[in-house]
Parts: sequence; C-alpha cells; structure tokens
Amino acid sequence: MQAAIEFFNVFKTTIIDVLPIISIILFFQIAVIRKPIPNIKRVGFGFFYVLLGLALFLMGLEKALFPLGKMMAEQLTAPEFILGTDTLPDVIKWQDYYWVYIFAAAIGFSTTIAEPSLIAVAIKANEVSGGAINATSLRIAVALGVAIGIALGSYRIVVGDPIHYYIIGGYIVVVIQTMCCPKMIIPLAYDSGGVTTSTVTVPLVAALGLGLAATIPGRSALIDGFGLIAFASLFPIIAVMGYAQLSAFKTHLAEKENKDEI
Repeated sequence: MQAAIEFFNVFKTTIIDVLPIISIILFFQIAVIRKPIPNIKRVGFGFFYVLLGLALFLMGLEKALFPLGKMMAEQLTAPEFILGTDTLPDVIKWQDYYWVYIFAAAIGFSTTIAEPSLIAVAIKANEVSGGAINATSLRIAVALGVAIGIALGSYRIVVGDPIHYYIIGGYIVVVIQTMCCPKMIIPLAYDSGGVTTSTVTVPLVAALGLGLAATIPGRSALIDGFGLIAFASLFPIIAVMGYAQLSAFKTHLAEKENKDEI
C-alpha cells in the first residue's frame, strides 16, 4: 500500500513535469501548424507510456540505484575491508582504495555500454557515415573514456585535490586534440560527452561520488562529492578523438607502406 502511494505521488509529479512539453507541442500543432494530430489515439497512448516509464524510472532511482551506489561506496571504503581492521588510519593512503578505483572504472564502463542515448547516437553515426564510423567501436571508446574519467574522479575524492585542476587540464588536452583531430569526428566526440551522462550512468556515478565523500574521513559531500559527472562528460571526448587520431595514423601508415611497395 505504501509503495502504491509513493508511486502515485511520483506519477503525479511526473505529469506536472511533462505537462509543459505536451502544452508546447499541442500549441504549435493547433495554433501554428493548424493541422490535427495524426493518429491521436496512438500518440496519446505513447505519452501515457512515457509518463508511466518516467515514473517507474524515477522510483527505481530512489529505491535502487542511488542506495546501491552509496552502499558500494560505504563497503569499499570501510576500514575492515581495505585494512582488515575497524580502526581508522591516521593518514589516508590513496593506494589503499584500489578497489574503489577498479569498481569506479568497471561501473563507468558497464553503465556507458548500456546507455540508451549512446546506443542511439552510435547507430545514427554509423548510418550517416555510411559505415565509416563503427557503432560498436564508438561505444567502446566512449565507455573506456568514462571508465578512466570516473576512476580518476574517484582518486580525486580520495586524495582531496581541487576539481578545477583536473577539469582545466582535461580541456587543455581537448583543445589540443581538436586542432589535430580529423574534422569529421569532432562534433561526434563533443556530443559523446553529453549523451554519456544520461539515465543509466548518472544515478550510480552521482551516488558513488556522494558515498565516497561521505565515508572517507575529511571529505565534504557538497565540496568533494559532486563532480564525478564532469569527469564522465570530459574523458569520453578525449577518448573518441584519441580513437579517431589513432585510426587516422594507422590509415596513414598503411597508405605509406602501399606507396613504398609500388
């Protein structure tokens, strides 16, 4: 009964949130385009499924993904797990938390591979490029970038370094890569950072960051806990452009070898 009441409240909030979108679409369709909505019954059912899915997803975040991320952070940073004792060390050693970095990289890679928005972008990129951009390779490159980024972001939380040093350094690399990278891949690389931080990745990553900051001594959930999403957005850009640069370099070497043979 309690779960039904909670779902009803979430569903009601979802309707309120989606109402502006529906209102704008109806306004433009009726007042600007001045045509009836085709297949209105099917569109209506579609909107209902959207509302129902969003409500279930939001409830799943609150009941499962956020608690799961926090629980894993608490368990991986517990003194009895990393040191075999209940006594907290006087000095935090970053190398003691190697399982945290491994978990962060693994969860970043796996959630990115399962990200629906990335799958959609990869398929469209493959279609538009006529097969020049392999959808699977693109997803793996983005996932590796997220894995490295979240692992590095977790390290930053453990050691307590200011986040802006990492982000500024990362974007310096991005600017340099942008000047040297094949032009075809640059927009896709920049988009990959945005589509990565979506429905599957964000809840677990945000919960992991807040959980680490809450359980590691001397860290602030507000100052240190947030920011993992920034790493998850930045490093896929570097990874995708790096993949394109590596592919272009291999192609150049192959062409050079063919010319030498001729």
